[in-house]
Amino acid sequence: MLSNAPETSVINLGEQEQLKIQAVDNSILNFLEGESHNENHERVIEDPKDAELENNINEEVPKLKAIKFTGPTTSRQKEVVKAFQHAWRGYKQYAWGHDHLKPISKSYHDWFGLGLTIVDSIDTIYIMGLKEEYNEAREWIMKHLQFDINRDVNLFEVTIRVLGGLLSIYHLTSDKMYLDKSIDFADRLMSCFNTDSGIPYSDVNPFTRKAHPPKWSPDSSTSEVTTIQLEFRDLSRATGNPKYENAAAKVSQLVHKLEKTDGLVPIFINPNTGQFRVSSTITLGARGDSYYEYLLKQWLQTGKTIDYLRDDYVDAILGVENHLVKRTVPNGFLFVGELLNGGKDFRPKMDHLTCYFPGTLALGFHNGLPKSHQKLAEDLLSTCYQTYARHPTFLAPEITHFNIQGENSNDIYVKANDAHNLLRPEFIESLWYMYQFSENSTYQDWGWQIFQGFENYTKVSNGYTSIGNVRSSTDVRPRDMMESFFLAETLKYFYLLFSDDPKLIDLDKYVVNSEAHIFPIYAT
Repeated sequence: MLSNAPETSVINLGEQEQLKIQAVDNSILNFLEGESHNENHERVIEDPKDAELENNINEEVPKLKAIKFTGPTTSRQKEVVKAFQHAWRGYKQYAWGHDHLKPISKSYHDWFGLGLTIVDSIDTIYIMGLKEEYNEAREWIMKHLQFDINRDVNLFEVTIRVLGGLLSIYHLTSDKMYLDKSIDFADRLMSCFNTDSGIPYSDVNPFTRKAHPPKWSPDSSTSEVTTIQLEFRDLSRATGNPKYENAAAKVSQLVHKLEKTDGLVPIFINPNTGQFRVSSTITLGARGDSYYEYLLKQWLQTGKTIDYLRDDYVDAILGVENHLVKRTVPNGFLFVGELLNGGKDFRPKMDHLTCYFPGTLALGFHNGLPKSHQKLAEDLLSTCYQTYARHPTFLAPEITHFNIQGENSNDIYVKANDAHNLLRPEFIESLWYMYQFSENSTYQDWGWQIFQGFENYTKVSNGYTSIGNVRSSTDVRPRDMMESFFLAETLKYFYLLFSDDPKLIDLDKYVVNSEAHIFPIYAT
């Protein structure tokens, strides 16, 4: 099956081991043999709009045809697969079953104790067509992924990474084991929604099922409570049980009714009152970013049937253009800044996280939204590219500042405390969206330059590491951490970007969550 792929050994299972993995269904076995025969019944699921779903849904939920992946077909894809396998080997040797690999100290870091790297990246493995790695990951999830962990987890992070990862691989394979795990886990998260307002708490203990605000604040982050809807809705559609969608959709409805600054929202919201902390920052970076992303993607996920999601998104883009977009001196690079003190003061600072935004804008334009969104996407994408190209490592810092008043001769500058790179995916994500819609190979070339930056300055003997300084090619200051999103998102987006088929994952059929996990669009 893996023609033109790097050599990988296929596990030859003995009789005893075959019995242990007998739950692997036909679609998985077909994947291992290189073909798929799942049927797509193409039945329609009606969207609930603002109403709750019926509580007596018993009809069979339609299954999409499993996607056939044949492994890498281009030389650049093959290099990405090699990078993934290098990272996987280090993780398997020194951090197996733990959340993150620390490749330099040959150890691990447990954030939640949920095997994040495995669960988060199994759909990447499947898309790359890696047989041995897939068998390893699936077996660990089946035998060892348990949710009776007596520690707090962050609702947003585990929803996009764990629930999202399980649902994504379920849709790609139709293996019910993943859906069963998804149900078990989601049920343990539902207590987060038991608040006075319906705005969820940020933290929950999956063992006790008790939820509460974070220790450092009474508030939840706006982006976190509004970036769980794709996952909970998808679980309801996959199971026919409306409770997950109802709880998450209510959050979007509540936020929809709140007063905003031309569609822009503060980054904190209180789960008891249901109100924004009005003095907090407005940003498309940390704690604000994916609110805007999920407005659009929820609208698409539900077949463009919930108008307020589209309208709130369009209003927000107008707010971005009116309040957050500026150009630098002297070269006029467009960037998206922040509003402080409840919108009173502008700060010319942009998180790397904001570089997801060109891809989201392009996705909206592709689906009939204003042409000005595409122009904004192209201009911001060019600026994001500059945040890489202006450094000798060809890697971007976590935060970039911009010159808007002629205070110095550089359009872009980086403060010492902001010069780290965490192996983030956002710009590569946007390049992939732009490439799929335009088929412009320039975006592939930009991505290749950045991939080489990762290879040259973050690759170590046992994996890849975040670095502390992108401004020097001789003093990058390795930080000894490989987050799960490097395998789940960054390498996945590189692989998709370098495909000779721009629609290897067709964005007219699928919506991709904030952690690069793939869900079907339920069209009407």
